[in-house]
Amino acid sequence: MTTLERQIGTRLSDHGVRFTRARRAVVTSLASVDGPQSAAELHKLLGGGVPLSSLYRTLAVLEEVGILAPHHGTRGLTRYELAEWLNGHHHHLVCVDCGAVDDVHLSPGMEDTLEAVVRSVTSDASFEAAGHSLEIEGRCGRCS
Repeated sequence: MTTLERQIGTRLSDHGVRFTRARRAVVTSLASVDGPQSAAELHKLLGGGVPLSSLYRTLAVLEEVGILAPHHGTRGLTRYELAEWLNGHHHHLVCVDCGAVDDVHLSPGMEDTLEAVVRSVTSDASFEAAGHSLEIEGRCGRCS
């Protein structure tokens, strides 16, 4: 069992949820790809090994216990990835044509600049930020 599986197993156990074959397959698949995946993309990635109805229930459970982070796209499509506590802090480039989502890790200097912008915006709004994420929409190299 990998460290990732142990961490997830502990989290599920703490919430009284079993680490089923379907949940393990989803976690393993998401850990092996770059960027968030939709339910349809995951279903294809899993080779149909998890029925679509079970996949949707699995995604809901994993999101509810904080293992998956949902990303709601501009066309109403939700994609999922491992939560930041498992996957590390990063941002996304989203192609408005094909829907591809690529992870982007900023340099420490750029992340500091972004954090300063977040502090400025939230301070002006009397809002206390708990974190941030950045999604940049445009066209990927394949579509432009």
